Amino acid sequence: MHLETFEDFRQLTYRDKIKTLYFHGTFIVSIRYYRHKVNLYLVHDFYVEVFYNPRLDMIDQFELFDPKHKRTKFYTDQINFPTDLLK
Repeated sequence: MHLETFEDFRQLTYRDKIKTLYFHGTFIVSIRYYRHKVNLYLVHDFYVEVFYNPRLDMIDQFELFDPKHKRTKFYTDQINFPTDLLK
């Protein structure tokens, strides 16, 4: 399994996304966002947000991290991103 972009990741099956995060991803931080726990992972050269719904005990979605989204504030309160990422 060779991944270079989020698009490559997006094309994976649900199960393969989980395996990729577990074996090739680096957990960065977790935040609460509305009804979700959002885990941020670094996979190769891109960040993936994993939206976990604790009420349903399942992952609802996987998204490419968007540094311009308002959620970024929750992350930057806890960690420092590379400066070129947030420009």
